[in-house]
Amino acid sequence: MAASEGATESNLRHAFGNVLSFFILLLIGVLAFSIRLFSVIKYESVIHEFDPYFNYRVTQFLTKNGIYDFWNWFDDRTWYPLGRVIGGTVYPGLTLTAGTLWWILNSLNIPLSVETVCVFTAPTFSAIAAWATYLLTKEVKGTGAGLTAAALLAMVPSYISRSVAGSYDNEAVAIFALIFTFYLYIKTLNTGSLLYATLNAIAYFYMVCSWGGYTFIINLIPMHVLLCIVTGRYSSRLYIAYAPLVVLGTLLASLVPVVGFNAVMTSEHFASFLVFIVIHVVALAYYIKGILSPKMFKVAVTLVLAVGLVVCSAVIAVLIAMVASSPTKGWSGRSLSLLDPTYASKYIPIIASVSEHQPPTWPSYFMDINVLAFLVPAGIIACFLPLSDASSFMVLYIVTSVYFSGVMVRLMLVLAPAACIMSGIALSEAFDVFTRSIKCQLPGVSQNSQIDVGDSTSGSVVTQDEVVKTDKTEDSLKERPSKKNKKKERERERENVEKASIKTPIQKRLLVLPLESSVIALLLLVLLGAFYVVHCVWAAAEAYSAPSIVLTSRSHDGLHVFDDFREAYAWLSHNTEVDDKVASWWDYGYQTTAMANRTVIVDNNTWNNTHIATVGTAMSSPEKAAWEIFQSLDVKYVLVVFGGVVGYPSDDINKFLWMVRIGGGVFPHIKEPDYLRDGQYRIDSQATPTMLNCLMYKLSYYRFVETDGKGFDRVRGTEIGKKHFKLTHFEE
Repeated sequence: MAASEGATESNLRHAFGNVLSFFILLLIGVLAFSIRLFSVIKYESVIHEFDPYFNYRVTQFLTKNGIYDFWNWFDDRTWYPLGRVIGGTVYPGLTLTAGTLWWILNSLNIPLSVETVCVFTAPTFSAIAAWATYLLTKEVKGTGAGLTAAALLAMVPSYISRSVAGSYDNEAVAIFALIFTFYLYIKTLNTGSLLYATLNAIAYFYMVCSWGGYTFIINLIPMHVLLCIVTGRYSSRLYIAYAPLVVLGTLLASLVPVVGFNAVMTSEHFASFLVFIVIHVVALAYYIKGILSPKMFKVAVTLVLAVGLVVCSAVIAVLIAMVASSPTKGWSGRSLSLLDPTYASKYIPIIASVSEHQPPTWPSYFMDINVLAFLVPAGIIACFLPLSDASSFMVLYIVTSVYFSGVMVRLMLVLAPAACIMSGIALSEAFDVFTRSIKCQLPGVSQNSQIDVGDSTSGSVVTQDEVVKTDKTEDSLKERPSKKNKKKERERERENVEKASIKTPIQKRLLVLPLESSVIALLLLVLLGAFYVVHCVWAAAEAYSAPSIVLTSRSHDGLHVFDDFREAYAWLSHNTEVDDKVASWWDYGYQTTAMANRTVIVDNNTWNNTHIATVGTAMSSPEKAAWEIFQSLDVKYVLVVFGGVVGYPSDDINKFLWMVRIGGGVFPHIKEPDYLRDGQYRIDSQATPTMLNCLMYKLSYYRFVETDGKGFDRVRGTEIGKKHFKLTHFEE
């Protein structure tokens, strides 16, 4: 009777816990969505930055013309006179996702525009990413850690910076795909289910469709598999989790036009194939061990290892032969810049010139992940107590993501989910210890609860040990069904239970802390959480909500809004012919085609370094030479962004040295020292004649003296060197 009452009470508590978890996750989703709406509330519903305008334009084409025309779209508005095949050069995941959402909403008679769907895609997927984080962390350390990690991810500034309303870029859906792929891998690893393994390959396919960062997945998972094999944690579940992913995942990845045969021909994917061979050799060795006697097994395993070594060597030789002709040995420029942080600055200035490819500073870590940086080490320690296949994967994930985020500031985005998961585990474990300690020492219930907690603690310790042992014994029983092994395993289990029962009183004392210390520690953790929330809300509202297309500044007479970008594109749209060609630095190419609907010479795709170098050379040349270059490209208008009047620092004068470097990389007569005075970049009276006479200087500072009579540049903080000049080949 008492047992049935206890079971009923346990079921009720379990059901209540599930309902509570559901409502907490619902609130986390609302939080993740709403905290990203500051940009819409403070400004308007508008697409941000540069790349999102291209994605928006492509989505418009998809919804208007259909998917067949999308795959075969040749865009003659970009990279004149070369053009660009859109279907074969974009990651289509974001576009297809937003297009599908738009189609579903319109099918339900919810008449939202394509632009509105694009603006709110990122906040929507942020909520879904938080739920995926809950699932992943729950598989590693339980429900409490999962809920905490989901709440942290919903607010983490690093993720907010790439997923505010209007930030319609690939990362908007790719981070969800990354987390969900990892969740399905861990789920397969814990269950050994082929269904989850198949779903894992499909999730990986969606990640490949969404973002070039999919190579992180196809290298991290093989690293974890190899780690498990080396540390003696091989099991049939590991094989099921990995082998279908490599086979199905690679086949599906090769269907994406922008990837194609790169899925099997580039060095980024070779690690997965080598580990695929290794795991088959190990699986064969375990199978032979189960059916042969020890003596025969030694002979057989020697043969298997020899054959495996020969096969591995042959595969490596083939792979080396495939990439030997490539000067980068089959690696892409971005991958090489991750492995060697100095590579891009030495050999590919076009990659080094992008601000998000620069290494981060220490303050940017505190800005983007805040207090999580201090909680991550505690989470790593918690993952070792005890160490499972799932927790070892999370440790490997955080270690690799910390390295890559240190090389490229853009990859702080990959670090954010790992930091949130580790911090969620750390906070959950800490809350568990402190609340249990308080419960054990409350007046009136301390004696009973101490006994209960002691029992449950020892039980949990035995269970954790048994989980690890059970995994191994299950696999060994399946693979080695001999009677001797069964007896040995039973003896080991008895020893483990005895050891756990001996450790129980010691652990009871360790896990129950003094009442005052526990209360103070809980208050400090709550205070830490409050500080994190305040910082995240501030970052969402102030630091990351402003769209770069609309500029604002505050002065003594209030807030000033500068809408110069959209006004310039509107001027081009209304005052130029449809077939006119516009030259600008590549940063503004996507916006010009999307908002002004004019043909551009270069844009943000940066696939043709020579074409970009030609524009850089024109900007760096004297006026007549630049005019000749632009005439050869049929250019009728040149767009220059200058911020010296209003104090906008991201203007073309500040980017000019990159134009010189990229232009000089292809055309040797452009030399960077010619534009520097004693190694310093100057625009004042000490500037070099080459600098003062180049086209960029003239177009930026033409009639600049008329603004204040002195020609004072507010960004550079100095008076310009050449104030009075006329343009002979260009007209403002």
